Amino acid sequence: MIYDVIVIGVGGMGSAAVYHLARRNVSVLGLEQFDIPHEMGSSHGVSRIIRLAYSEGSHYVPLLWRAYELWRELQDRAGEPLLIITGGIDAGAKDSETVTGVLESCATHRLQHEVLDHRSLNERFPGYHLAEDMVGVFQPESGFLLPERCIVAHVEAAQKLGAEVHGRERVVRWEVANGIVSVATEKRTYRAKRLVVTAGPWAASLLPALEPVAVPQRQVLLWTQPLRHPEHFALGAFPIFNLEAPEGRFYGFPVYSVPGFKIGKYFHRRQRIDPDQMDRDCHPEDERVLRKGIRKYFPDADGPTMAMKTCIFTNTPDTHFILDRHPAHREVAIAAGFSGHGFKFCSVVGEIMAQLALDGTTPHDILPYALDRPSLRSRVSHKAWL
Repeated sequence: MIYDVIVIGVGGMGSAAVYHLARRNVSVLGLEQFDIPHEMGSSHGVSRIIRLAYSEGSHYVPLLWRAYELWRELQDRAGEPLLIITGGIDAGAKDSETVTGVLESCATHRLQHEVLDHRSLNERFPGYHLAEDMVGVFQPESGFLLPERCIVAHVEAAQKLGAEVHGRERVVRWEVANGIVSVATEKRTYRAKRLVVTAGPWAASLLPALEPVAVPQRQVLLWTQPLRHPEHFALGAFPIFNLEAPEGRFYGFPVYSVPGFKIGKYFHRRQRIDPDQMDRDCHPEDERVLRKGIRKYFPDADGPTMAMKTCIFTNTPDTHFILDRHPAHREVAIAAGFSGHGFKFCSVVGEIMAQLALDGTTPHDILPYALDRPSLRSRVSHKAWL
């Protein structure tokens, strides 16, 4: 059998790609080396932030509009909550990249928002204790997704449309010959007209040219039990946050499911790793890094540890995504390098990958995420793709 499309990696991005391909009434095979879902990569941990006012660049906002639309559509199809709206705070000094970037996105796309000084913010949301020189931008459409349930929903919907999905089947190599892609796993070899690579931290093992520009990094998440005023961190009372501080950039969530306030720090301890060899244990130093943010800005959440988990960021030099076709093999579409802020886009990235695979193009503006943009081109020559 020759499939129309094979998708390597059925995590957040890959599960969405399998679903959107199945919607196009083509034969699709999804191959995942671990369970579906699993905790080995970047798409787990109970909750993942989604926010419409985007400090990372106003060019992301049109993709976010479509992502919200597709998440709500998937939620309706699944018949269970996948997207939880809490409102969100983007905070930092007035001249910080976070605050100026969010305000630029709000102005460019006319997004509803409020700018709150530290006192107004702390009074309105008493779980927050921002420093006097900080401001917060409140955007009511922010919230979080349930990543494991989103993956299951995409896979189940795809299977109902005829997609074939294999867990615990690791890809060892692929090649293109005479317009047909061959994908060899530890079990057998499959063939397809097109290939989509959504392998997360393992992208460079399948596409060695990505090694300098899609770099895996170890991350740690912490859940604590707020003992003082736990009501301030409850769902409905506490917005998600993206906080740029002198101690680093923190992000976090209200209490939900796992009984605790959740916090992470972008680029945690800047530990570049091999995803097959990463230290997946959590250590006192990991907790100390995160407790610094809690104690200074969310002191009432500084209670007992409830859980800690590791995950992986795959960072590009400019922290923007890679969404493109393979320079040497146009049969292959690539989604990689989501740099710790990608999960919210899974729904629309899945749509984009399906369009690139089947149509060779997409109506979405993905020029900012091209492989030949200057920040990537300077590190990867075209010859590396041959």
